[in-house]
Amino acid sequence: MTDPNRTEPAGFEPFEPAPSTNMAKDPTQRPGWERATLEKLAFASLNEQKATRRWKTFTRLAWLAFFVFLAWAAFSRSTPSTAKTSAHTAVVEIKGEIANGSDASAEFVVAAMKTAFEDEGAKGVVLLINSPGGSPVQAGIINDEIKRLKAKYKKPVYAVVEETCASAAYYIAAAADKIYVDKASIVGSIGVLMDGFGFTGVMEKVGVERRLLTAGENKGFLDPFSPMSDAQRAHAQTMLDQIHTQFINVVKAGRGDRLKLDTPGLFSGLFWSGEQAVEYGLADQLGNVDYVAREVIKAEEVIDYTRRDNVAEKLAKKFGAAMAETTVRLMQTTPVLR
Repeated sequence: MTDPNRTEPAGFEPFEPAPSTNMAKDPTQRPGWERATLEKLAFASLNEQKATRRWKTFTRLAWLAFFVFLAWAAFSRSTPSTAKTSAHTAVVEIKGEIANGSDASAEFVVAAMKTAFEDEGAKGVVLLINSPGGSPVQAGIINDEIKRLKAKYKKPVYAVVEETCASAAYYIAAAADKIYVDKASIVGSIGVLMDGFGFTGVMEKVGVERRLLTAGENKGFLDPFSPMSDAQRAHAQTMLDQIHTQFINVVKAGRGDRLKLDTPGLFSGLFWSGEQAVEYGLADQLGNVDYVAREVIKAEEVIDYTRRDNVAEKLAKKFGAAMAETTVRLMQTTPVLR
């Protein structure tokens, strides 16, 4: 406080603090600014926590919906209803490798054929084939079911070949009443193979020792890192010859007198163009699905009964199942009609 009786030298101007003019601009100059700041921080933290909880809830619901969808998809298939429909031609595709777990597996193909035969509107069934072959077991199951379903429902079955109908695919086609091909289709390859690799020479050169313990002298049969004995090779060849004979008998039974048995190399594993296949009795005539539906079955409307992987299965394959399956198939040495 300034003394009123105090005198100052001439020209001296005493310093008095001027009232603050920046209080509006500087919040720290306001009374209670600490409390206001703490309140703002507390409210901001609460809002952030609410947003985090909402996002977590949304994410959990989204994942729940996703898994519910997968569960629903896992129990559903893209097959037509078994309800009665108008007159039509039923089509079942057999495309790609014929193997367990593939779209052309016996499980999928047989289920689709059953649905097609049971539909009273289906006046005939067309097997639309584009496959290089595969498992003789899967092909045999499908072949047997074709004959059984034909006898039970008294409906004709026709095989229509697109690019390829070889080995196990032809094993299946042989059960059809007639086989239609394009003039440039690849048909035949009536044979059996068992392939693999042997690394014994390479291992010896690089100094790698194979340590394989077995109970049974042939338990390591076809192991790619062990040599194959003459007895083992003869055993495998006998098995292949037996499967080949089964294949030949199925073709002869299915094609009957239409088959030109004097064709050189007919059962040697050779394949022919569609035009040659008709000439040798492996196929009946040129034609496609529309031709068969319109001119043979007399039902132009075509309905696809093919069973395929559902969404859940496709996602599973994309996330690793396909890679694992491919690895197993590369290592397997089971007989293949290809």
